Amino acid sequence: MDHSSEEDADISDSEMVDYEDKSYEKLKSGNYNVKISDETFTCPYCPKKRKHDYLYKDLLQHASGIGNSSKRSAKEKANHLALAKFLETDLSDVGSQSKPVNGVDPLNVCGNGKFVWPWIGIVVNIPTRRGQDGRSVGESGSKLKDELIRRGLHPTRVQSLWNFRGHSGCALVQFNKNWPGLDNAMAFEKSFEADHHGKKDWNDGNQEKSGLYGWVARSDDHSLNNIIGEHLRKNRDLKTISGLVEEEARKKNLLVSNLTNTIEVKNKHLEEMKERCIETSNFIENLMEEKDRLVQGYNEEIKKIQLSAQDHFQRIFTEHENFKLQLEAQKKELEFLGVDLQKREAKNENDRKALAEEIEKNAMRNSSLQLATLEQQKADDNVRKLAEDQKIEKEELHNKIIQLEKQLDAKQALELEIERLRGTSNVMKHMSDGGDAEVRQKMETVLKDLREKEGELEDLEALNQTLIIKERKSNDDLQDARKELINAMNETSGHAHIGLKRMGELDGKPFFEAMKKWYNEEEAEEKGSELCSLWDEYLRDSDWHPFKVVTAEGKHKEILKEEDEKLKGLKKQMGEEVYKAVTTALLEINEYNPSGRYITLELWNFREGRRAGLQEGVEILLKQWKLLKKRKR
Repeated sequence: MDHSSEEDADISDSEMVDYEDKSYEKLKSGNYNVKISDETFTCPYCPKKRKHDYLYKDLLQHASGIGNSSKRSAKEKANHLALAKFLETDLSDVGSQSKPVNGVDPLNVCGNGKFVWPWIGIVVNIPTRRGQDGRSVGESGSKLKDELIRRGLHPTRVQSLWNFRGHSGCALVQFNKNWPGLDNAMAFEKSFEADHHGKKDWNDGNQEKSGLYGWVARSDDHSLNNIIGEHLRKNRDLKTISGLVEEEARKKNLLVSNLTNTIEVKNKHLEEMKERCIETSNFIENLMEEKDRLVQGYNEEIKKIQLSAQDHFQRIFTEHENFKLQLEAQKKELEFLGVDLQKREAKNENDRKALAEEIEKNAMRNSSLQLATLEQQKADDNVRKLAEDQKIEKEELHNKIIQLEKQLDAKQALELEIERLRGTSNVMKHMSDGGDAEVRQKMETVLKDLREKEGELEDLEALNQTLIIKERKSNDDLQDARKELINAMNETSGHAHIGLKRMGELDGKPFFEAMKKWYNEEEAEEKGSELCSLWDEYLRDSDWHPFKVVTAEGKHKEILKEEDEKLKGLKKQMGEEVYKAVTTALLEINEYNPSGRYITLELWNFREGRRAGLQEGVEILLKQWKLLKKRKR
């Protein structure tokens, strides 16, 4: 049982004897475990000490040393004195290796022959059998050890002997190397001799061998030329009982001598310490006397310093009062100046703030004017250029149209004249068959006029083709002018009824309104944005073309395919407004950018909901230019 800690409170010296008796009774009753084995012991009162295992004499020395120590507490000394008493009184018969068991002299029991040491027994004729690999096998040493323990013997280990053929049928039984171990070994040998299974019985060749045979190993076994002798010579020595007794006595005498020398050294050291203590005490007394003299002189000097300090302090206090009065007067004057300065500072601060604000406003005004001037100059240049281009191109186009109309009339009159001449020539041809010379002459005249008219017609067609090419070029120039106008209006901001519209852009408001039926404001906005983005991706997908071609008034045109699955599902789930927003964007993309399917800018009349003309865009741009010019003035 491990030591359990006692109460933390210590005891007085007068209570040590009673506490020692109580501790001794606890040790006797077995509350604390002191003996670990036949050789080793432990101190139950020093559980935290690194060394836990002691020999009997070491533990006795440990307990006596702490019990007589002046530096230990009364409780520790009482516990260790009780332990020393318990060792000397109750464990003296088993603790010491130097005492033979039961007080019997080993020489009388064993004689002075040589024994194998440490003590070891030999067991032979252990049953073996042949294993699958052809080698001999037998019982393990642990089973034989258990059997010997049941017979009242105390082996520490049983080692079976093996060689290349397997189990040899022999084993070595090890005992403690102290005197109790010798007693156990002799008991082991006598138990086998009592059953007629001793060494003599084994060596008797006339007797049939059965069962185990055993004896204590001696010098003749040590010199055997077999596995037993080889193992003993390799791991054990031969010693006599008298030699062991003398060796132990020599060790004991050596220990006593060492302890005696140690005690003498300790006593000598103690005397030296006493002399040093006396010297130190004398030195301290001299120091104390010197200290008293120094303290007395220090006190006298302090008194002088204090008197001088009081006089000095009085002078300083008087001067301080005078300076205080001067400072009060200066303070009042500074306060008056400070009030006046604050007033001036407040006025200066207000003026400074007003000036800073005015500077900031002027800077912002100048920056705005500069930006407006640059923007105005840019817009003026664009407007003037567009107006001039528009005027020139309009005049050219008007002249070309008049010329084309004249040429068309001339062409039609010429074609009629040619048809008339052809008819006349046909009549003349029939009449010439009658042989009238006058008719043939008239026919030749008509054919000549016909050829001249056809030549004029070819010239008119060539001129007409040239004018068509010029008209196409003029249209291209007008389209370029329209693009420039769109770019100019894109750079200026305004809220007029003529402006720019993003053709093919999907309006997200109907999606938001539709989602408000199922979600709150925030979630509806998020869900509507997601659905609008999804349908915007559908619109940009070139593989989705929900249109069909129909013929109306002799012309082919594309119309929306209302039976398209996506459009039908959208209209059913989200309603008419969302459907209308998607189809409007589809129609715009198909009209303005069917190949690229991306958003384009177009000049638009928002009031009438139609495409605005170039003249309308120029007029609204001129109005804005004039308005900006008036504001600038």
